[in-house]
Order: sequence, then C-alpha cells, then structure tokens
Amino acid sequence: MLKTRNLFFSYTGEEPYVLRDINMEIGDGAYVSVVGANGCGKTTLMRLMLGFLKPTRGEIISSPGRVGYVPQKNDFSNSSFPITVYEMLNAYRKLLKIKDRGVIELGLEKVGMTGFSKALMGNLSGGQAQRVMICRALMGNPRLLVLDEPSTGVDLSSQREIYGLIKELNNVHKITIVSVEHNIEAAVANSSLIYHMVEGQGHFCSPEKYSSEYLSFKRGGEGLV
Repeated sequence: MLKTRNLFFSYTGEEPYVLRDINMEIGDGAYVSVVGANGCGKTTLMRLMLGFLKPTRGEIISSPGRVGYVPQKNDFSNSSFPITVYEMLNAYRKLLKIKDRGVIELGLEKVGMTGFSKALMGNLSGGQAQRVMICRALMGNPRLLVLDEPSTGVDLSSQREIYGLIKELNNVHKITIVSVEHNIEAAVANSSLIYHMVEGQGHFCSPEKYSSEYLSFKRGGEGLV
C-alpha cells in the first residue's frame, strides 16, 4: 500500500533534518497509529504521505488509488458561516467530479449521520463534525484513510464511537488506516501496528509491546527507546 525508502526531509532542503532515514512499509488492510512526542516528526511524515510535501532525499512509493484525509479540525467548527452538512459535502462531491449525488446520503448513513444533511456545520458537536469529515474523506472510495488526531475536540463518549467507526471501516470495508495519534489508549486498543517516532526516526511494534513500554515509561522505568 505505502512504502518509504531512506526518507529524509528538511523544510530548508539541508541539515538538520526533521525526518532521518525513514524506512517503513504499510500493507493493505493495516491499521497503523503513528505516535510520539510533540516535535518528533509525526505531522511532517503525514504530510509527506499525503503528497503535501516532497522528500528531500529518498522516496515514497504508494499503490494506485485515492487517499482520504481527515484533518484535526474543520474550518466550520463553532463557525457562524451558514453552510449545511449537505452543502459542504456536495461542494466536495463536485470537486471530485462524482456525478451521483446519492453518495452523500449513502456516506452519511455509513458514518451514522442520517438525517443531518440540513444541519448547519457550525451547530454540530465535536463528534458529529468528525463523522461528517470522515464521510467527506470517504467520498470517492479511498483505499487509504489518513487521520490527524481524530479524537481532538471530541468528548469521551463520542471518542469511543469515532474509533468504533474507524475500526469498522478497517475491518469491514477493508480501508487501510494511518492515524497520527496523541490518544495512546485508543492507539493501543484499535491499531494492528504502532509506529513510534523519536526525534525524526521511527520503528514499528505491536500494540501490546508499545503498551508495556509506555506504561513502564510513565512509571519512571526504561522504555520507549
């Protein structure tokens, strides 16, 4: 699905590098959570995956197919701008040149938001808005869904629902998931793999192994190396 080879990146094009010698491979159907401290390179790696940035050195190889993206925040949250859920999704449908308007209601049904097409985006709760943004990302049937901290601004009850939806998209609809995470508990509970980053480098480990290292680190022991 997606592979990097000897990937280096710097915003200036020279040292010091934000990312250094990243070699990772994400297979079809995986659910990978990218974790690490602030400033470790998670967001930069995500932007490279999405094609927003180009590598300074090395390469990114991805399989054909559309990539869906769910940003950390949407432009309409708590906004007085009078745009409805349907109007926002319909504008995106036109951008993707999808002729069938029925994809909007089908998408809302898939994310549990049937009946909200006439609701104003600015009036939605954090969890509802996140579902709509996932619906938008699913338009065009992406093979890979990239999410940037999907639980940000979402209450605890809605977080469980959001991660349940993401897990369903992965297990039932076979969409590969890459989620940049600060929510370690959710990452461990839902991912098939953890990609742990430290100072611009990273490695894969199982959720179970990462959980034990994380708990050890929190208690003052060794771990997360």
